[in-house]
Amino acid sequence: MIKTLIRGTGRYVPERLVTNDDLSKKMETSDEWIRQRTGIEQRYWVPEGGETGASDLGLEASKIALERAGWKPEDLDFIIFATLSPDIFFPGSGCLLQHKLGLSSTPALDIRQQCTGFIYGLATADAYIRSGMARRVLLVGSEVHSTGLDVTTRGRDVAVIFGDGAAAVCLEAVETDEPVGVLASLLFAEGKHAASLMLEAPASRITPERITHEMLDEGRHYPKMNGKLIFKLAVTRLPELTLQIMEKAGLTSLDEIDLIIPHQANLRINQFYQETLKIPEGKIYNNIQKYGNTTAATIPLALDEVIEQGRFKKGDTALFLGLGAGVTWGANIYRHAEVLPSR
Repeated sequence: MIKTLIRGTGRYVPERLVTNDDLSKKMETSDEWIRQRTGIEQRYWVPEGGETGASDLGLEASKIALERAGWKPEDLDFIIFATLSPDIFFPGSGCLLQHKLGLSSTPALDIRQQCTGFIYGLATADAYIRSGMARRVLLVGSEVHSTGLDVTTRGRDVAVIFGDGAAAVCLEAVETDEPVGVLASLLFAEGKHAASLMLEAPASRITPERITHEMLDEGRHYPKMNGKLIFKLAVTRLPELTLQIMEKAGLTSLDEIDLIIPHQANLRINQFYQETLKIPEGKIYNNIQKYGNTTAATIPLALDEVIEQGRFKKGDTALFLGLGAGVTWGANIYRHAEVLPSR
C-alpha cells in the first residue's frame, strides 16, 4: 500500500524582529495588552522598503527541507504552495517558487485556505501520492503579512497578531503495509462566515478599479476580523474535530496521540482547546509566543521545531488541526516512520 511519508522539513523567518514594545511605538497598545489577548511576545517581519514576497521566504525554507531530504529540486513531481499573501495578484507564488528553484516544467498548485493551508495541502499531497499522480511533493506554507497590515491604533486588533515566515515539507510515496505516514485527514468549510475574517480589496467584484480611493481611506484594503466569533467557532469546532478524526484514523483515546500541533492563531484558543479535552502539558506544542500567527506556515514551522528538538520520534503519532478564514477547518493525523531509503 502506498503511504505518504515526511522526508525532510525546513523553516525560515526574516531577520527583522518586532517586539510588542516596538508596536507600542506605532499604536496605542502595550506588551501586557498583546500578551493577555493573544499570548504573543514577538514576531518577525520582512525588511521595510524591500521587495520580499512569500515565494522568497518559501524558497529559503524549501532549500533546507530539500537538503534534509537528500533531494534536488529536479527530483520533485509536484509543488503545493499555501498562502493568503501571494507575491502578486497572479500568477501564483507556487510558479514563482518553481522558477526560483531552477525548474522548468514541474507543476505547481497554489491553495488559498489561509490558516488551514497546511492541513488542506497535506491532504491534497496525500491524495496525489496515494493515487500515483506524484511520488515526491514539496508542500510549502509561506506568508508575508507585515506589508498588508494597518500598523496604527485603528488596525491594532489584527496587526499585533501576524508575523512573516515560511516552512516546507518534503513528502514521498513509500510502499509499506505499516500503519505510518498520513493516517487520516478531515476538511471542512462554511462560507457563511466569510465576512468574519477577510480582506475585502482589491477584488474583482469591485468595478471598474477593483479598489477605490474611498476604500483606501476607509482602510478596506486591510484585513478585518470578528475576533469574538472566530474564537467561539475555534473553541467549539476544534474539540469536535479532534474526536472525529481520531475515529477516522481508528484511534480510541488521546493517549494514542503523542503530539498535538494546533494552528497558532491565538494562544488563548489553544489553551481553551487543551482544557476542554484535558490534554496534559507537554503533549500540545505552541510557539506563537515567538512568531505570531504565520497562517499557512504555523503548523509546518512548529513541526520543524519539534523534529529538531527530538520531540517527534519514530513511531510517534501527531495531530495537526486548525480553523481560519473561510471559515475552513480541518485536521491530519500523521505517524512518524523511520526514514526509508529513497528511490
